[in-house]
Amino acid sequence: MVQDKPVTLAVITGAHGVTGEVRLKLFGDGMEAFSAHRQFNDGALKLKKLRDDGKGGAIARFAEVPDRTAAEKLRGTLLTVPRSALPSLEEGEYYHADLIGLAAVTEEGEPLGSVIAVENYGAGDVLEIARPDGKRFMVPMRAEAVPSWTEKALVITKEFSEGA
Repeated sequence: MVQDKPVTLAVITGAHGVTGEVRLKLFGDGMEAFSAHRQFNDGALKLKKLRDDGKGGAIARFAEVPDRTAAEKLRGTLLTVPRSALPSLEEGEYYHADLIGLAAVTEEGEPLGSVIAVENYGAGDVLEIARPDGKRFMVPMRAEAVPSWTEKALVITKEFSEGA
C-alpha cells in the first residue's frame, strides 16, 4: 500500500520565544516518529533542532524561520512527509492515511461508502464510514468487523454493516 500522498506528522500551533522556534502538536508516535525526518512539506521546511516540550508536543527550529514574526505566520501549518518516507509495516499493520479514502464494501462486494476518518478513543481504532446518501456509521478496526483490506477497499462484515 505504498503511495506518495502526503502524510501529516504534526501541526505548528504557534511561535515559541523570539528566535523563530515553533510549537508542534505531534500526531502518530510522537517525538520518535517525527524526529526520523529532516524535511517537511516537499522540502519547504528543513528541521534544524527538535526538543520535547514535556507536554506531549515539541519545540522545533526550521532553517527557513529566522524570527518570531515568521514563526507566527506558520501557525496552523501541517507538517507532511511523503508516504514512501514512512517505515515499512508488518502484516496486519496500517497507517491511518492508508485507510482514509478507501471504499468500504460488504463481504459480497456491495458498496457501503468510503472511510472518511480514523479515530481512537482509547480502546482501539474506529473507522468512520460515509454512505453515498451522506449518512455515517462507525466500525471498530478489529478482525471481526474488518476481516481484510487492500489498497483499494476494506471489507466490513454483515454484523457491522447492517442497520448502518
